[in-house]
Amino acid sequence: MPHVREGALHRLFHPRSVAFYGASSDPRKIGGRPLDFIKSTHFDGALYPINPQYQEVQGLKAYPTAEAIEGPVDMAIVAVPAPHVLAALEDCARKKVGGAVVLSAGFAEVGGQGLEWQRQITELARRTGMRVVGPNCMGSINVRRGLLGTFTPSAAGFGLVPGRISLVSQSGAFGGYCLSLIRQRGIGLNLRVTSGNQSDVDFADCVRFYADDEETDVTVGYVEAVTDKQRLVEALTLARERGKRIVMMKVGSSEAGAHAAASHTASLAGSDQVYDGLFRQYGVYRARTIDELFDVAYACSLARKPPQGNRLGLLTVSGGVGALMADAAADHGMDVAPMPDEAQRRLKAIVPFAGPRNPVDMTAQLVNDVTLFEKNFNIMLEEGGYDIVVAFLSSVGQVPALSDELLQQLKKVLARFADRTIIISMLATPEVRKLYEAAGVMVFDEPTRAVRAASALVRFARESARAEAADAPPPLPAGALPAPTKALNEVEAKTVLASAGIPVVREVLAATEDAAAKAAAQLGYPVALKIASVDIPHKSEVGGVLLALADETQLREGWRTLMKRVAERAPGARLDGAVVAPMVKRGVETIIGVNRDPVFGPVVMFGLGGVFVEAFKDVAFRVAPIGVAQARAMIDEVRGRVLLTGLRGQPPADEIALAEAIARVSVFAARNAEHIDSIDINPFVVLPAGEGGVALDALIVPRHH
Repeated sequence: MPHVREGALHRLFHPRSVAFYGASSDPRKIGGRPLDFIKSTHFDGALYPINPQYQEVQGLKAYPTAEAIEGPVDMAIVAVPAPHVLAALEDCARKKVGGAVVLSAGFAEVGGQGLEWQRQITELARRTGMRVVGPNCMGSINVRRGLLGTFTPSAAGFGLVPGRISLVSQSGAFGGYCLSLIRQRGIGLNLRVTSGNQSDVDFADCVRFYADDEETDVTVGYVEAVTDKQRLVEALTLARERGKRIVMMKVGSSEAGAHAAASHTASLAGSDQVYDGLFRQYGVYRARTIDELFDVAYACSLARKPPQGNRLGLLTVSGGVGALMADAAADHGMDVAPMPDEAQRRLKAIVPFAGPRNPVDMTAQLVNDVTLFEKNFNIMLEEGGYDIVVAFLSSVGQVPALSDELLQQLKKVLARFADRTIIISMLATPEVRKLYEAAGVMVFDEPTRAVRAASALVRFARESARAEAADAPPPLPAGALPAPTKALNEVEAKTVLASAGIPVVREVLAATEDAAAKAAAQLGYPVALKIASVDIPHKSEVGGVLLALADETQLREGWRTLMKRVAERAPGARLDGAVVAPMVKRGVETIIGVNRDPVFGPVVMFGLGGVFVEAFKDVAFRVAPIGVAQARAMIDEVRGRVLLTGLRGQPPADEIALAEAIARVSVFAARNAEHIDSIDINPFVVLPAGEGGVALDALIVPRHH
């Protein structure tokens, strides 16, 4: 009954009537506080206290059960002791209540009988179609409707401003703190819910609902863990399709589900890195601090249009702060291009002692001649061609008369350059801030936070453009082999990958020394010689790789050396012989891998080879499968990608071929998700542009191996 459950969720967030189980006449108690809050906000629906011990609660007629209420009930707030919650929810179901918010604690978080009670709540929700938030949560809020279905003290006194931001938090305490922060900053809020133990309604449900909500433009999320990949991916996909922006804080960076002994990829694939890749994949902005979380959400809620590019103009009354902003812009990858020479001359003519390059320093002369504000903006936007301008005005916002003059000029600029983004950094009174925000201008106290917000808007714009471009994962070739069910040696692994469209090096598996010498002669010297054994996944650990063997003498000596090393260092290993392969003379070594995440399944990884992977963990992740455009984005995220551009006379690498290989590996992994634990292609050598790439070594670890 998916459509029934979706409708019930709407009744939960937008109720016309609310019942209160455990309603108390004491507004200081958990059972009394939600009713007291909602009464104080003049909620425009009906309120029904439910408490069989009283005829009246807080001046309202009380009822023994929901069934005793004559009219329909959309939502119930449940604040009774844990042993009585299920009976209250059964009463709700008989009344056909759309949804219930269970504030009561004492369920899965305490184990034992509480775990069984929560299981019964989940079963009831599935059986009846009624949606249940919680238990053990801080409730829900709809600011426009005056619905304060919570007992958190931070909701007291209301004082919330209707806006286009909706919040979902797995943590009740964090959700309460955010409510206080939102009110303190004067940020506009639409909906807020804390999901608690998630017996029914979970984090993904809320993200999906916000994506469809016409009064929500920005979703702010706090997540600790996700248990259902498909539901979250569907929610993020819908939000992207609807053009909704998501700003997320994910806590917990410990590695989970990695089998480090099996592959390099697994040792790098901690849960935090996987979430990071997932968020990038679906255009979610991941905030690392609470300030960043709300700065970015605030900017997204006020931005008139997405910026067309990342050219950033900096306008300031302080040369020192201008330099500070320029440094921050560089850290965030913004293009602080200088003003054109002619434009600089025009700025100098206006204020001879100004700094006209970018940052453009108006100096304190702005106080004497406020018309400088509009003039500087016009020149910067028209001749500088900046997509975004961040203007630092010090404490001008604390002088109402002066800030009002500047706002009038700014409105003219906004009307003339409707496709540009303007951000003001200044200390301002709440009244002045509201006037600027009403005009469509975001205001930040601190200038580097303003620059960070500008970079976030650019990133969202890029992600939106990428989402609009078709990026279907490439199809597997018709003759693709299935994933192995047992351990393979290197040659066998590369045979499977080659059938999936991944280019591999030409090589021969030799069982004897003579066969190796013959193969080397056919392939042409110099060659590499590598031990082939399903029991030795990492050959270098036993000295099982020899490179650049120049002739037959070195080849035969090398064979004997390898066999001796293996006999000494891995005496029980089964040997298939040794692999003979030609040396690849030029190219950039990279690593392409797959690891099976316990929640998200196959996750593809990319990084530069050698020290970049081992020492710096300079890698990018995506949930498989992906298309070539996402693979290109992965390449761009790796700091060491400069090696692919060609350094010190080296030719640029074939990034197109590399991206295609990454995408094909992801598709193979997704197709064989139930049978693969991990894949390592290390190294995958990227040849000069136009020449492709080639896998020199490969390892496939089947599941349950």
